[in-house]
Amino acid sequence: MPPSTADIRQVNRALTSLRRAIKLDLAFGGAVSGPGHVQLSEMVGVTTGAMRGVTVGFGQGLGGRAVALRRPIAVNDYGSAKGISHQYNHVVAAEGLRAMAAVPVVVNRSVRAVLYGAVRQAVPLGDRTLDAVRDAARDLEQSLAVQDEVNRRLADLDGETAPLDCADPASSPRWETVREAYAELRILAQQVADSDIRDRVSAACEKLAEAGNHPGGPPVPALSARELDVLSCVALGWTNSDVADQLGLRIETVKSYLRSAMRRLGCHSRLDVVNTARGLGLLP
Repeated sequence: MPPSTADIRQVNRALTSLRRAIKLDLAFGGAVSGPGHVQLSEMVGVTTGAMRGVTVGFGQGLGGRAVALRRPIAVNDYGSAKGISHQYNHVVAAEGLRAMAAVPVVVNRSVRAVLYGAVRQAVPLGDRTLDAVRDAARDLEQSLAVQDEVNRRLADLDGETAPLDCADPASSPRWETVREAYAELRILAQQVADSDIRDRVSAACEKLAEAGNHPGGPPVPALSARELDVLSCVALGWTNSDVADQLGLRIETVKSYLRSAMRRLGCHSRLDVVNTARGLGLLP
């Protein structure tokens, strides 16, 4: 099964950040494109294109060896390095690369990608370079894990709103589950790097919020995304401290967003603003 477009974009974003963080001639890599292999599709830096599209088998070459061992590996001179197979020497030589580091990207115990950092000199790669490649891989792992969770939540919610539209939200036994999912999606959206997935999350949240709304009502006041983030958490009975922890905000900032939402909706208490937002279709 080929890698998703979202995975490939995330790999490219990680490589771009890596090359900004550390001086490398080329940062490259790719996502898992089938059982036991990674396709090198993303190149950031000056490249001849010799390695673009090359498929690296698990256990083969530097990246495949890193995957097999589930840890970073570096060599000072790829062509003469011991401990790795050398079937990719011709493309590495065509690219003119010598010193190189490779780090596997593992999410939920499955390899999803491999990131490489390389220079065109036979030199020892210092700790700073190795740490930068390792940190880029760890950041990518977190981004992919969040992306997976968002996709799982969206898949779980597919088709949920149709039956809920026909039910009284207060009496639906599933409604609290939907409200929890709505809040979790809003929290996860803050951590998603991929813009397409963020747009999908936003669309799903709007659909869920409107599911309990009765059409033909009065005009709905606009709330900012952050005000809705805070309200969605408050609606679950969370304290300001809980909300701050989940959204990565200061408690005073949470209070400010809550006061602003109350003012916009003409409310004077937490319960009142949550009920009003639900009645207007701003929250599920």
